[in-house]
Amino acid sequence: MTGFEYVLIGSAAAAGGAVNALAGGGTLITFPILVALGIPAVAANVTNTVATCPGYLGGALAQLKDLRGSGRRLRLLVPAGILGGVLGGVLLLNTGENLFRSMAPFLILLAAGLLAAEGPLHAWIVRRGERSPSSKAHDALIVVSVALAAVYGGYFGAGLSVIVLAVLGLLFDDSPTRLNALKEVLSFSINMAAAVFFLFSGRVIWPVALVMLVSSLIGGVLGGRLADWIRPAFLHWIVVSAGVVIAVLYIV
Repeated sequence: MTGFEYVLIGSAAAAGGAVNALAGGGTLITFPILVALGIPAVAANVTNTVATCPGYLGGALAQLKDLRGSGRRLRLLVPAGILGGVLGGVLLLNTGENLFRSMAPFLILLAAGLLAAEGPLHAWIVRRGERSPSSKAHDALIVVSVALAAVYGGYFGAGLSVIVLAVLGLLFDDSPTRLNALKEVLSFSINMAAAVFFLFSGRVIWPVALVMLVSSLIGGVLGGRLADWIRPAFLHWIVVSAGVVIAVLYIV
């Protein structure tokens, strides 16, 4: 790749990091850029998954304090997330390049739709109250649901946090703060499981991944400092609209 292409990748990763810090949806910026620069779609997705790990880690660490008393849930759901993330990675690597490339615009559309639903989803969770049922049937249902969400996360990843939060909101009645903290830890576990699996796949383009990793961290810091100047809701809908436009262009 040329120096100019690395500059484009770094710029996209920085923008993605800033968007993640402000509103979420950075993958809708980084993945299409990698594919547009000629990187095979599967390799682009694998590389993007590895490069986004620090962002998920930062989100998880920031909310650890809100997980007090959630030890049982973590013991139940983190293994399900890890298993699902690895399975999603296996499915990705066994998807042919042409098939995954043809699926990419629809996956981007799905991610944009999930991002668009995040606001209403959060409002619905806030209205649900604070009651946490527990039974063997309930535990089995939520383990299976989280594992299925994790398969999607290991396969593509964009919108993963929204899917996990939706599953938790449907099956747990608890405060939004605690559910969001649990979502961050599960999303990190899923993404990290897939990324570790991908390390041995031979599909990671390491120069690109390293440029993205550094740039996204810088973008995340800048995004945090711009939080008082940019309205997250406005940026949120810009990212959703961009995702839809990119998906339509790919389809055309």
